[in-house]
Amino acid sequence: MTQPVSYGGRPYLPAPGVPATAEMRIAKMRSHARRLVWSALVLIAVAGACGYFYSNLPAGLEDWMLFSAAGAVVFLFVLVPFLRWRSRVYTVTTQRVLERSGMLRRRRRELSHVRGYTIQLKRGLIQRMWGTGTLTLSNGAEAPMRLVNVPNVLLVHETLVDQVEVSQILAHRDAQSAPSVPPIPPVPPLPPQG
Repeated sequence: MTQPVSYGGRPYLPAPGVPATAEMRIAKMRSHARRLVWSALVLIAVAGACGYFYSNLPAGLEDWMLFSAAGAVVFLFVLVPFLRWRSRVYTVTTQRVLERSGMLRRRRRELSHVRGYTIQLKRGLIQRMWGTGTLTLSNGAEAPMRLVNVPNVLLVHETLVDQVEVSQILAHRDAQSAPSVPPIPPVPPLPPQG
């Protein structure tokens, strides 16, 4: 048996005649966590305010009111943004790209490498400073899939391009090596009814 072959530094392909390997995960990622900086600052401010005002509240207010307000602020501005960030996951495998999102109602989308898709990379000034970017994957048939604030976006972009290329090469090779099926003979016409 021959060894896998590589084309110009691209990922290794299985040897000719060998079926493609099982699906393997290449990367699993979330969007960059820089959006959680504001949540962290709110948490620090609430902790400081609770420490300062505990047993030092003006007349008519009690400590349980302070902790209730602090709990509501932490829930709305710390916990909810964290759960939203945590609930969106992007997975790149050897056969497809998956996007899973949603806290209560889970949503899943996928694009197959074999069918092919275009990859558009957009990076703003702040995204370039953090090494992130937004990838838009479109196959022309469905709504585009947006991978927002992907860390190491240039590496992910190169990986996706390589996976599409390798998958299409393997699909073409498998189609060429598949045994041809004899054509079905045509059905003779029905005799005229008279």
